[in-house]
Amino acid sequence: MIDNQEIKERFVLVAAVTDDGRNLEESMHELTELTKTAGAEAVGRVVQMRESIHPGTYIGKGKIEEVRETINALDATGIICDDDLSPAQYNNLADMLDVKVMDRTMLILDIFAGRARTSEGKIQVELAQLRYRSARLTGIGRSMSRLGGGIGTRGPGEKKLEMDRRLIGKRISSLKEELAEVKRHRELVRARRREGKEKTCAIVGYTNAGKSTLLNYLTGAGILAEDALFATLDPTTRELLLPDGNKILLTDTVGFIRKLPHHLVDAFRSTLEEAAYADLILHVVDASNPNMDSQMQVVYETLAMLGAGDKPVYTLFNKIDREEANENHLTDRHAKKTFRISAKYGEGIPELLDALSDFITEGQILIERDVPYAKAGVIARIRAEGQLLAEEYQAGGIYVKAYVPRRLYGQLLAELG
Repeated sequence: MIDNQEIKERFVLVAAVTDDGRNLEESMHELTELTKTAGAEAVGRVVQMRESIHPGTYIGKGKIEEVRETINALDATGIICDDDLSPAQYNNLADMLDVKVMDRTMLILDIFAGRARTSEGKIQVELAQLRYRSARLTGIGRSMSRLGGGIGTRGPGEKKLEMDRRLIGKRISSLKEELAEVKRHRELVRARRREGKEKTCAIVGYTNAGKSTLLNYLTGAGILAEDALFATLDPTTRELLLPDGNKILLTDTVGFIRKLPHHLVDAFRSTLEEAAYADLILHVVDASNPNMDSQMQVVYETLAMLGAGDKPVYTLFNKIDREEANENHLTDRHAKKTFRISAKYGEGIPELLDALSDFITEGQILIERDVPYAKAGVIARIRAEGQLLAEEYQAGGIYVKAYVPRRLYGQLLAELG
């Protein structure tokens, strides 16, 4: 009998640290989790403290010998570097070590390729991969030829790598045209939402903070939610009916991560811009993560890059049901309001729903009165500028219950008397 069991790839993680190293352990732990998410195993690590990245080999030549010995001792498949590698660094490391060479960006792109489900997501991933690989075509092609298959080869695959730059350029142009059409469609959807007067809310956060779990709990969206990096990739929008009868649209977005590849930001801009167009941002934070503060900083830096830095933010400190959550240090100076919740068990959710109701009616006044049939035209203005909650036709007039802006409220009082 032939055993067709797939052999899990084994990688040595390599990092060149040019600062004081205070974020080293966090970054390497994250790289380990990314490797695991991609279906491989991190079996060792080699770190070098340097004044600057070596332009030709990423780490020093002496350290490369240590990497070679570690690879042989651990029977590793290759190495994954914690930073972007230039084409020259790819070539030199592959030649000197004679194993598969990858970097952090290539690893994340591979994970995205495996998680994309919708046609839009697949287009975005392929575009990001082709942009990234076109600049490194020779280096990656030589590295991938050493070991066929495995992580780093999903998506366009080696067939794309064999194309010349002209053909890759044509494919990139074609994908950009498809994404432009997707962007136009998104803009039309956003315009219809604005016409409907429903407030929109973007759920953002560091990857694996619990965004999808929250959306599932609130709306029953039924999207994949698991304890893994980038468990969901494609955005989902659902309507949430609040206890007071108001409605708000919630959109789950792609998780953020440190050193988020700019190729991904460019390709996924139409998706990530949901945060920039939202009326409110729900920032989900994993309160049980010891690196919570630095993860929050990454989220705010990404929001600023997307042009959403001035949006009102409600920060949700999630996973407070876990023992690791330190409730004494759950603060966020950037947030308009903060909540302590468990998206898994529903703790703190009622308070969040009340706050969302208040946000919708903020700056508006509730009006309840009978409108004479002779002045029924004001109802069209209420519907256009406010939020009509109830409308009943009675013998003496039309009963109306609605939230209206303060400016309109004064005009209605003067007109209706």
